[in-house]
Amino acid sequence: MAFGEQFGPVLAAARTGAKWALAALYREFHPGLLRYLRAQEPNDGEDLATETWLDAAAGLDRFHGDEWALRRWLFTIARRRLIDHRRRRERTAESGAGLADLCGRPGADDTEGAVLAADATEAALALIAELPPDQRDVILLRVLGGLDVGDVAEILGKKPGAVCVLQHRGLQRLAERLARERPVMR
Repeated sequence: MAFGEQFGPVLAAARTGAKWALAALYREFHPGLLRYLRAQEPNDGEDLATETWLDAAAGLDRFHGDEWALRRWLFTIARRRLIDHRRRRERTAESGAGLADLCGRPGADDTEGAVLAADATEAALALIAELPPDQRDVILLRVLGGLDVGDVAEILGKKPGAVCVLQHRGLQRLAERLARERPVMR
């Protein structure tokens, strides 16, 4: 972890609203949080990350724990924002594609969009996004969130053994998919 012994003073300063401390927490935790949310909801990941940080800032004074506990807490908030977002979307489901859906897709002659789509990280996230929801959640929380099995089990409300099985099955499914798409050259 990046803070080590400095975590306590940084957290205390963040609780008082010190911009430098809030920025330090944001720099440390935001990249993984955003990748997790974008992998789950590509078009709404940034908005969900913003909601997560707003919730975290509002509850920071109630948080108790170390740096690892803060990571767990942030990913728990992110997952709850994600679930709420999906519930809202289901309640207000519209037929057909909306303008927001169309704006996020690159055109056929969009060179920049084609380059970004070819990026290996994005391709990997796209493959992960195709996994069943439980497997996807486990892999994203373990890999992008950097959380251990116990933390993921707590966030998802599952037993650690179930998390291990879901991770194994998800990784196996990804390996099989990659093997089909990229046959071994002899």
